[in-house]
Amino acid sequence: MRRVIGLVLIGIGAFLIVLAPLVRFQVAASLIAAPANQYGISKLEAVDAQYFSPGDLKVMTGDLDITVTTRGDVAAAEGDRVVWEEAMAVNDVTNQNPLINFTERRSAFNKYTGEGVNCCDVNIDKDPVRLQGQIYKWPFDVEKKTYSVFNATTGKAFDARFVGEEQVGGLTVYRFEQSVPATKIDTITAPASVLGMDDSGDVQVDRVYDGVNTYWIEPATGSPVRQEQQRHDVLKTQDGVERSLAFVATAKMTQQTQDDLVKNAVDGRNTITLLRTTIPVVLLVGGLILAVVGFVLVRRRRDI
Repeated sequence: MRRVIGLVLIGIGAFLIVLAPLVRFQVAASLIAAPANQYGISKLEAVDAQYFSPGDLKVMTGDLDITVTTRGDVAAAEGDRVVWEEAMAVNDVTNQNPLINFTERRSAFNKYTGEGVNCCDVNIDKDPVRLQGQIYKWPFDVEKKTYSVFNATTGKAFDARFVGEEQVGGLTVYRFEQSVPATKIDTITAPASVLGMDDSGDVQVDRVYDGVNTYWIEPATGSPVRQEQQRHDVLKTQDGVERSLAFVATAKMTQQTQDDLVKNAVDGRNTITLLRTTIPVVLLVGGLILAVVGFVLVRRRRDI
């Protein structure tokens, strides 16, 4: 009987020893991923922002409230791909001017690496777009290097370079900065007189955007925990002369949104540690102990 028990323990121990690396390298890799059923609301604010108001025909100054709502399209998720839809509403709370800007986007990306996938009718404000670089998240185990990050304002990807480590909400995170060069993003018609021109009637002007985006990323999960956007839009006539500001603001995440993102990152990091380290180590140690006990029982039986 002792021999039978010993053999059973050796078998269970061997199974656990084999299972440990499978959990570490296969099960963990398949479970640690961006969710298909994402739902989240992020808040940002921009103090003393300036923007050209078509309704007022002048540049307004005010504090902006920015709400970003993100939902996952579960039906469109397949394999390594997830699809998220985003709506961003901007309100001028100082001048009680609601919805001065509203944009929508639909993005598909690899749920493990965060890199864009071109499928599933991806678009920005219903216009088709070609996705490149990181979309909503960064890869797991972020490195201290330069990453290509998609910029929704221009519809293009630009490099975000690693600039150092910082503390956010008690977490050690990596800080990346992305500089977007002056890029034409739209052409509109505006009264010449409003733009300080002597001409009568309307003229065509290009809206030109440049900016600096800063990302604070928790490296284990690749999750953003803080973000800041410095945006500078101007209106230029076809001769290249700047005629007016269009949108100048520095948007920062509210403290509540930052705290929520930090909590999510901590939960995600703990899950990764559990799947990659804790469970595999417990399985390995438990398997070794069972195997040794089983071997002792079998060996003792032989010695009798």
